[in-house]
Amino acid sequence: MDKVFSSNIKTVHQLLVNGRITSTELINTSLLKAKKFKKFNAFITLTENEAKKKSEESLMRYVAKQPLSQLDGIPIAIKDNFCTSNIRTTCASQMLKNFTPTYDATVYERLINSGAILIGKSNLDQFAMGSGTVDSIFGPAKNHWGHEASDDFYISGGSSGGSAISVATGTCFAAIGSDTGGSTRNPASYCGLIGLKPTYGLVSRFGLIPLVNSMDVPGILTRNVDDCTLILNSIAGFDIKDSTSLKQTFTKIRLPPASKLNIKNLKIGIPCEYHCENLDKEILETWNEIAKLLEQGGAIIKEVSMPHTEYSIVCYSILNQCEVASNMTRYDGVEYGFRAKENSSTEKLFATSRSLGFNEVVRNRILTGNYFLLARNYENYFNQALKVRRLILEDFDRVWEDVQVVLTPTTLTTAPLYKEFVQNTNRDQCALQDYCTQPANMAGVPAITLPIKLSLQGMPISLQIMGRNLSEPMLLALAKYLENAVQFQHNINP
Repeated sequence: MDKVFSSNIKTVHQLLVNGRITSTELINTSLLKAKKFKKFNAFITLTENEAKKKSEESLMRYVAKQPLSQLDGIPIAIKDNFCTSNIRTTCASQMLKNFTPTYDATVYERLINSGAILIGKSNLDQFAMGSGTVDSIFGPAKNHWGHEASDDFYISGGSSGGSAISVATGTCFAAIGSDTGGSTRNPASYCGLIGLKPTYGLVSRFGLIPLVNSMDVPGILTRNVDDCTLILNSIAGFDIKDSTSLKQTFTKIRLPPASKLNIKNLKIGIPCEYHCENLDKEILETWNEIAKLLEQGGAIIKEVSMPHTEYSIVCYSILNQCEVASNMTRYDGVEYGFRAKENSSTEKLFATSRSLGFNEVVRNRILTGNYFLLARNYENYFNQALKVRRLILEDFDRVWEDVQVVLTPTTLTTAPLYKEFVQNTNRDQCALQDYCTQPANMAGVPAITLPIKLSLQGMPISLQIMGRNLSEPMLLALAKYLENAVQFQHNINP
């Protein structure tokens, strides 16, 4: 069965159609793998009973020769900030530790309607605030690459680290994360996966517990580009329940075989501003190697400038904290969520519930965001940040006049060791690790990361491709071309 889990979804679907394996066998093995790899702490909640029930329903459909789609019977994971009816959704927090939604996120609903089977809700930084999956009340998610001991491990990245580990270990075939400033692409980079952040509004945010409404996007993590495309085809498209959902008709993407992909005369930009101070030497060398490889394949490589990139992380931090301050006001300990044992006054109840229900990272962002939003500070911080965001968007608009996509690093380093990562503050780590990823969220453009090779220390090195809005077909095709060229070897049995 290990060979099956190292295959792609299309191959597994064919095995299910031919009766060589069954949905129940597939899901039982997936659940066993989740328990076997428990030490990596990928999951907050395993949905074992639900998964087994759904696998039996899937089996009946295959017996009747009526599978719902190529995803029918395929095990998946979903980040624990997407609502799932009758399954607890915690955001890895004390505040929502026992919260069970009564409705499904649209992303989950569409996957279930395609026959995919949820095996578990995956670990994350509390309320998705972080770039390491180290701030969960359920403990940190651990990267299986380079793993030697429980107290000496590399981080999985964040905030969708649990989703990344569930796929990277071969426990499931795909996972859903959320991406506000790189929270899907960052762990995909550290764990050697494909990580897609779609165009803002292409995939519904309904049921995704919000962090930053103007930047949040459901993301996809898989081990290969074809699987990523299948998941995107299942979840993309207009949703009347999401006011930010794009109304354009989504046409399903069909990628040709890798041997038929042609990049001749494709114009690829190399933004000079992404060659920044903290960029690791091995990642820079990999960036140059891939640019040369693409040029040899017929692409036109051109250096471009995106001059406001250096201001993007500061701008992102201000806007992030302002929207966090607004979004977190709903957690007051009264209607739902954690409620402190305090009855001296309503004000005291609110304060105590929020103090105990949120960790230091969340509390700091709320306090900082409220400071920025004070009447005396509003113009100097929030409004100025909005103006800088417009300039960043204009950088992207201008660059598309010269090139069709841009190629950049995904992260500035390979995955750090946990003990080194936690020596710095959450804010400092996000400023460093999100440098290359958050501009795409600021502009709303799609971006995909893919693994290229291993570093000298045996850790994945990845690169990122960004394109104009709704250029997912081009990004996925180029990623598939590179995937075929570099032949990255996954490690699904650590």
